[in-house]
Amino acid sequence: MSRKPMVRPGGRSARVQQSVHTAVRELMAEVGRDALTVPLVAARAGVTPSTVYRRWGDLQELLSDVAVERLRPETAPADLGALAEDLTAWAEQFLDEMSSPPGRAYIRDALLGDPDGTNAGQCSAYAAEQIGVILGRAAARGEDAPGVETVMDRVVAPMMYRILFRPEPLDAAYAHGLVSGLLGGTAAEGSRAREPRARVGHVTRVKQR
Repeated sequence: MSRKPMVRPGGRSARVQQSVHTAVRELMAEVGRDALTVPLVAARAGVTPSTVYRRWGDLQELLSDVAVERLRPETAPADLGALAEDLTAWAEQFLDEMSSPPGRAYIRDALLGDPDGTNAGQCSAYAAEQIGVILGRAAARGEDAPGVETVMDRVVAPMMYRILFRPEPLDAAYAHGLVSGLLGGTAAEGSRAREPRARVGHVTRVKQR
């Protein structure tokens, strides 16, 4: 069955989506991903299995839909007053969350239930939108800023490759290096100069339960 495009429905459809997504997250925490079945999810959500099959096709596509929604950014990028600071903070937090066990699991689920590339494109669009906000602020301050696609190619793409294909631990220094290489060392200098900061809200929801 071909996958229907993910939309943000309204009315009863929105309530069904919310209840089913919530059921998936609760059951994953209680019984584990491998024990999930469509009837189990449907019973927890208070809908019929046919409702789930009709809307999502199968369990993998449902898990993929949940994963894409969980990877949606929940806050705007932090505004720290300079492009190097803003982009470094965003890249550091993006890497931390996406390379965490929950982040890696959501990425895998998003891609496994994605026969036509829709989910990959949506996840990419999330990152591009956040980067666009950062670059727009920099331009408004009169800073020279690269294009969104340049940042995607030189910062986001290497991080995602490492997360997906090189599973060894990644740290903030890796993110700093990518941004520094893009901006010509400015990011590294800004990172050394700033004081340790508190986390400024999740890039995504991947660590929230």
